[in-house]
Order: sequence, then structure tokens, then C-alpha cells
Amino acid sequence: MRIAVIGSGGREHAIVYTLAQSTVVEQLYAFPGNDAIGEIATCVPVDIGEIEKVADLCVEYQIDLVVIGPEAPLTNGLADLCRARGLLVFGPNKAAARLEGSKIFAKELMAKYHIPTASYAVFSEAAPAKDYIRKKGAPIVIKADGLAAGKGVVVARTVEEALRAVDTMMKERRFGTSGGRIVIEECMEGEEVSVLAFVDGTHIVPMVSAQDHKRIFDGDKGPNTGGMGAYAPAPVMTEALLKETEETILFPIIRALQTEGISYNGCLYAGLMITDGGPKVVEFNCRFGDPETQAILPLLAGDLGKIMYDCAAGHLSPQDVIWHEGASCCVIMASQGYPQTSHKGDRIEGLEAVTEGIVFHSGTKKNAAQDYETAGGRVLGVTARAHTLEEAVQKAYAGIAHIHFDGNSFRHDIGAKGLSHYKNNRIL
Repeated sequence: MRIAVIGSGGREHAIVYTLAQSTVVEQLYAFPGNDAIGEIATCVPVDIGEIEKVADLCVEYQIDLVVIGPEAPLTNGLADLCRARGLLVFGPNKAAARLEGSKIFAKELMAKYHIPTASYAVFSEAAPAKDYIRKKGAPIVIKADGLAAGKGVVVARTVEEALRAVDTMMKERRFGTSGGRIVIEECMEGEEVSVLAFVDGTHIVPMVSAQDHKRIFDGDKGPNTGGMGAYAPAPVMTEALLKETEETILFPIIRALQTEGISYNGCLYAGLMITDGGPKVVEFNCRFGDPETQAILPLLAGDLGKIMYDCAAGHLSPQDVIWHEGASCCVIMASQGYPQTSHKGDRIEGLEAVTEGIVFHSGTKKNAAQDYETAGGRVLGVTARAHTLEEAVQKAYAGIAHIHFDGNSFRHDIGAKGLSHYKNNRIL
């Protein structure tokens, strides 16, 4: 089978790396991929924003399965174009991708079908939004309606911070048209966890849970980022809670879409808050999370190529989705100034010294001397798998210790929440 993975980041590197181990994969392509992905797949240079061109290239390269990584091509309808050309696609159509592309659409759908989430209000003008904030008080959550690369959410601890967030989104248009309308939500209390699932239109098979670390600094301080690390599985997501999540969130949202005449195929990502009242939805994404994918896929014992093909063809078998025992941890290294700015061109040293983990490249490129240098905000992630979470964390940070580039930054507490569950004997 010839598979094309659309995208160029750490998520796509992890997907390509895992697909390379599949027994059903004959040839791997990446559109456009990156230099590290190019070591295990054929990279095809193309702007994935040009979705017609991408779909045409998939036909030209006689692709049997298209795997779409990032959210933008999904919300723009790349899956629809590929399917119209007779191609099998792992990824939802444009209508289904609105779950991520519009927070308002997702909230209204959840409200209509009684799927647990935070109470909310929608605003298209700044003045009434500010009045609502003053009335409700803080803490409170402000979200841009559209895509914002994981940075369009502000958890405001004060009214003043919330008011500034409204101006940033609606007046300064920090996120462009994505901030033209906003959602203001109650601030749910609890611990966050990510549950991703394979979906074939009808059947849903959850993956191992994971916990992302959005804030730039240790202790969940500082601004939101695309994600500074993840570990899997997350002990806060017990078997009982996972069953409840399936029954109250995952299956209901797919049934809700079906009732609305929308079929969902691909990876469904549920970002959850584990509250005293049970799991509630923070957000839905219509694709693999990043960096969660870098922590989850190394634990997959099943054949990813077969699983993705079966999702695309509509006959996913739960028996194929099997997992290794143990845990994994991914730590992200970011460039100087991230997330506000992104320094590029710094030489990366020590990659060859990482022997107990996998390095997934997000923002790197090779220079004329064929040495890797930085080319983006989140530069790379080091993932390690082990029998226990504690061992996985130690191995990941041991790998990080070998790597250096000017101005590099990373969090030192990835996995700490998970470890605290074990140390406090909350998990038997």
C-alpha cells in the first residue's frame, strides 16, 4: 500500500515513523514532510494550503491512503477533494472538521445533544462580551471561535486579564478572522486529559489516554503554546472514567454528527476536564494531537497502517488496536522566544547521542553542511518508552540532556502530575 501523510511537524514525523513499521505499507510519502521525515519517507514539496494541488498529487503518485495530519487542510476540505477523486482518506470531511474549526459549532452541538461541557455564551462584539465578563467575574475562559494554532484560549484569573483577552482577539485581531466571534466559558476545575480515538464512521476505539502540557513554563505558568510535552497513559483517566467518557462523550458526539447528516472518519480528539461531576469536554480536535501523538504512537502494538486503512474503508476492528504495556513521555524543546517569537538558524548538537529515546522533528532543517538547525518555534521532541512512567520520564530527560542549541527551552516537569497520582497511592 502507498500512503501519503500530509504535514511537516512532529506529529507527522511520529505518524510516518510508526507507519514505517507497518506490514501493509509498501511506500511512504510525506507532503511536504521535513528533512528528518525524509530519512524514512519520500518527501514531496508542496504547500498544503493549496489543497487542490495536494489532492491532484495524491492521484499522480497513485496513493492508496491519504493521512491528513494538520487541522487547517481538514477544515478547508482536503479530505472531501481527495474522496471526490476516488481516494481513501484517514481524516474527517469539512463538515465534520467544524468540530475543531468552530468552537461555537462544537458548543452548540454539545448543548443540543446534552454532551457534558462548560456553560458558555457567544459574542460577536467586544462591548457585550466585556459586560458579560464583568457580570460573571473571574476565573473565566475566553476562546477565539476559529483555528489559532493552539493559542486561541485564555484562562483568565482576573477580570482585567479577561478584558484584555477580548481586546486581543476582537479588536487587535491577534488570530485574524478566528477572533471575529468568541466563546466565553465558565472555568472548570479539575485535571485535564486527552482521549484520542480511531473512528471509521460508526465504530469508535479509544487510544491510550495522554496528558498535554500547554503552558510554556513549569507549574503550568505563562502563556499557552502548541504543547510543551505529553505522557501516556494518564493515570487520572481510570478504566471507569474511560468507560464513562465513551458513554457520555465519544459515542454521543459521533451519533450527534450522524443525526445532523455528517459522517466522521479518522482521529477524534477529546480534550477533557475531569471534574467532581465527571469528565467534561474542554475542546474537540479533528485530528491527532501534537505533542500527544509523539507519546501515544510509540505505545501502539497494533499495525497503524492497517488500522488507518480500516478506518478509511469503514471496517475498523477493535481487536487490531492493541497496546504495549508501560508508559511513554515526550519532552518538547522550543526555540528562543517561543511562543511570542521564533528564532531560526541555530545549529542543533547532540542528536546522535540520544540512544534511549526517539527524536521527532517539528521545526528543524538541514543546512548546506547537512547539519540540523532550528527552523521553528517547537523544534523537536524526545520520546522515551519504559515499563513505568517514572522510567519513561527519566529516559526522555536523559535524551534532552544530550541536545543543545542556542536559546533552547523546555519544561522540567513533564509527567509530574502523573507521577503524583502514583506517589499519593491514588492509582492501585
